[in-house]
Amino acid sequence: MEIMNNTSETERMRIVQETVAGREITFAHIMGGPSPVIYQKLGLNPQVDYTSSAIGIMNLTPPESAVIASDIAVKSGNIYLGEADRKTGTLIITGELSDVKSAMEEVVNFFRDEMNYVVCRITKR
Repeated sequence: MEIMNNTSETERMRIVQETVAGREITFAHIMGGPSPVIYQKLGLNPQVDYTSSAIGIMNLTPPESAVIASDIAVKSGNIYLGEADRKTGTLIITGELSDVKSAMEEVVNFFRDEMNYVVCRITKR
């Protein structure tokens, strides 16, 4: 990030932000038993058993990797694809806790082992 100060009559700050596309999974987290309001605010499937459900979220670079990750996730188990954003690299999945965990592990393992990505560990709360 580069910050430039312009010291004219009206002082302004200009921020230039750049991202460098790596080949990595930078974030992978599972929320077990999330509050129903989270599903509602994210526009996710409201027809779930909240007591045994989970939301999995991950971020990948380059962002187009989210498309591949979504394919792996939906083929790995009984999960609902909440979002696969090829512009930001965000993937959100929901389902039973065990299915979400399995899908997240499949995605991380594939990208690490087959595509030589740098991956983070999957966190859970």
